[in-house]
Amino acid sequence: MTSDDDPFHDCELDPEAILGTYTFEDVLFTDETETPVNVLTGETPAHSQATVEEAKEFATNIDTDTPQIALPASVETQIETQSKPYTAAAFFHFKATGSLQRHRAYHAAYDSDAYTVDFEADYESGDLAITVERVADS
Repeated sequence: MTSDDDPFHDCELDPEAILGTYTFEDVLFTDETETPVNVLTGETPAHSQATVEEAKEFATNIDTDTPQIALPASVETQIETQSKPYTAAAFFHFKATGSLQRHRAYHAAYDSDAYTVDFEADYESGDLAITVERVADS
């Protein structure tokens, strides 16, 4: 197999590092995601009030071929940009998987016909499970 045929040729991790199911804990937007509080009123600004359903719908409606998940936005971002407490990203985004190396490996597997990649986003717990399997040779 030439490097052009190998979906992992630009990855620091080989496929063995991501095969199977991995669960990334507390990475998704949840009802418990931290939001800013106005110190004068003790209230959360309207732009930072959101539900998990709104966040999931937002992520689902992103126009892309790659499935999206809702990740929490930092309090600083919410304040500086007056944005919602969530943002959307590809399910294998480095903020969810914990490293750019894992992000690249999951992306390579997702784009390859040699692997199946599935994920389960549990917005109650905030956990994301990603499963990678080799496609059986026929």
